[in-house]
Formats: sequence, structure tokens, C-alpha cells
Amino acid sequence: MSCFRLQPAPAQEAALAEHCAHARYVWNLAVEQHAHWKPGRKNAPGFAEQCRQLTEARAASSWLAAGSVVVQQQALKDFAQAIANFFGGTHRRPTWRKRGRSEGFRIVAVKTGDVRRLSRNTGEVKIPKVGWVRFRWSRAVPDGVKSYRVTRDRAGRWHVAFAAVPAPIPAPGAGQVVGVDRGVAVSAALSTGELLNVRGLRDTEKARLRRLLRKLARAKRGSRRRARVKTAVARLKAREADRRKDWVEKTSTDLARRFDVIAVEDLKIRDMTRTAKGTRDAPGRNVRQKAGLNRGILAAGWGRLVRRLEHKAPGRVHKVNPRHTSQTCNACKHVARESRESQALFLCVACGHRDNADVNAAKNMRDTAAGHAVTARGGLPLGGPVNREPQPGLPSAA
Repeated sequence: MSCFRLQPAPAQEAALAEHCAHARYVWNLAVEQHAHWKPGRKNAPGFAEQCRQLTEARAASSWLAAGSVVVQQQALKDFAQAIANFFGGTHRRPTWRKRGRSEGFRIVAVKTGDVRRLSRNTGEVKIPKVGWVRFRWSRAVPDGVKSYRVTRDRAGRWHVAFAAVPAPIPAPGAGQVVGVDRGVAVSAALSTGELLNVRGLRDTEKARLRRLLRKLARAKRGSRRRARVKTAVARLKAREADRRKDWVEKTSTDLARRFDVIAVEDLKIRDMTRTAKGTRDAPGRNVRQKAGLNRGILAAGWGRLVRRLEHKAPGRVHKVNPRHTSQTCNACKHVARESRESQALFLCVACGHRDNADVNAAKNMRDTAAGHAVTARGGLPLGGPVNREPQPGLPSAA
């Protein structure tokens, strides 16, 4: 997807919001029809039947008829694909869409000339029943795009994303393997010794966010003041998310270009970030500490980093069993919990090997991936150099 920042006029912004409302309304109707379906009962209506029902609904509702049928039919088509993914076991069941969340709609069958460039930094896209809407031309628009999606985030920013599958990044062909250990204190530690961190909010921005959250807690529900504070909070959160996405894109591209095989831990992030609140009968323990850990994991972009690596380097990402990777000495392979002196220091109790704890874990993952019979893109066997640094008292790796 190639995403661009839309710059709609006030009247156009109202029309885009109306399209979002129509798409959300149609999607929620489809969710309601499938919510009561169970195996053995009459089949829920499919895409063709829902399109027929949409025609009847547009004839009965002037509000729905005033919208674009392309937007509404595409919402049904997206839902049909979401249901197919759910039954295929690749995605979760489609859920309700709420106002202010997941706002957007899709346009298909884009014609030649529906996207044009006005100047060096400005372009226009043609949206049904809205007209030409300007967007910031920050990169080249992919050729031959057939669809695009318009979205609005919680900060009130509009974006347009053109559907295009970029070509994967070719492997360098040097046979190099790298291990990537993801953490909270250090976002990503490489087996080369590099420590990478996501650039989040600055201290002044964090202080402002705390003040805004206190104001939000005191504001009356439904008031204009509360709406303004919520928008200000959303803008800060969006700034943090943008920086995280930027870091993930740059880091994943750099790793895909430098290394033939990238080893990461096979972590179940959804299970790791579950709440510890428990139930009324069995309340959890250390709930606040667990909530802080969950926020740290999500802020580090663990899942997004691996997904983007798999997109940019398909077939070159090796997922390693995380068991004992942080307790195993990379020099002598001795496993002991006591070797993990602290969050940052690894001091082997058997051989005295000393290293950064995250880097030591990344080296273990690198060695595990290098030990498998994997062939990089370009046909170079990975039995060659594995980028292993010499250890004190041990012969260097060939």
C-alpha cells in the first residue's frame, strides 16, 4: 500500500465523512446478519443477496440513496472477504465498526486519469460524489492501481492508500545471518551488537499527554471541551504511532538489504499482552505492572517489525523457538537463569562470558538459524559466514 495525506476542503471533508458513515452502516448490517448464524441453520446471506437487499434499502432510505453505491457495495464485498478469511482460519471474526474508529471506505475500478499530479508536492484523486480531492504527493503513485482506500484516523487526519504490492527486496547474497532480539528497554538488539530503539514521545510531549489525560478525566461527557481534549490526545498518540511506523519501515528495509537470513523469536504477542485483571471471583495480581509491560511491548512494534520483514524479505525470516534464548551462553552454550545478572548484563556462571543480555540472545537466535539447511534468495548456501564475532578465549568462527 502506498499511503498519502489527503488535504480535503471543508465541504469535501463533510462528504467524505458521509461516505464513511454509509460504509460503516452497511458493514454493521452485514455483521448483524451473520451474528446469529450457527452451523446447521439456514445459510446467512452472501454478497449477491446482500447487494440485492442494499438496492431495496437505498430505495426505502433517502439518506442511504444519497450516498455512493460504489462505496456501499464495496463495504459488502470487504465484509464477504473478511468472512471468508475468518472461516479460512487466517483472521478473526469481523466485528462492529464504531464511529471515530476504523473510519474509511474503498473505491474500486479506478480509471486512467482518476489520479493526476498538479505540482511537485500536490496531486488529486477523483472520489465519487465528492470530486477531485487534493493530497500531498510525497512519493510516486504506483502505476496501474485499480483501487484505493480513504481513511480518517482519530486525530482527524485523512489519508488515501493506493493498493499495490511492492517487489520484495533482493538478498545481498553474502550468506550473512542476523539475530534480532525484541525487547522493551531495547526495541531491537542485533547479533552484530547494534541496539535499536523506537523514537517515541519526547519528555515534554509525555508531560503534555499526562496533563491532557487529567483534563479528559475531569471533562463532562458529551461536552465540546471533552471533544477538544480527546482530539488533542489523539494527535499526540498519532504522532507516537507515526514515529513507530517510520522506525519499523526503516529498520526492516535496512535488515532486508544487509542480511540474507533474519532470525527472530516466535513470540505469541497477543497472548503476551493479555490483561492480568482477572475476574471478580479470581482477581489478578500486579495488574498495573502487567498493564505497563503490555504498553511497552505494543509501543516497541514487535509484531509490525516481523510482519514487514516477512513482506520485504519473504522466505528469509526464520522464527526461532524462544525457549532459553536469553538464558543460554553464546560462548559455551551453558543454560542457567543465574547468568542473566540484570536486564542488560549477561554473565555466564560457567565460563565467565560477559555480554549485553539482549545481544547474547540475538546471537543464540542467529546460530540456531544458521544451523538449519536454509538457502537464501539467489541460491547461496548458508553454511558459510554467519557474521559471528570472536569471543575471548575461543577461536573465531570461520
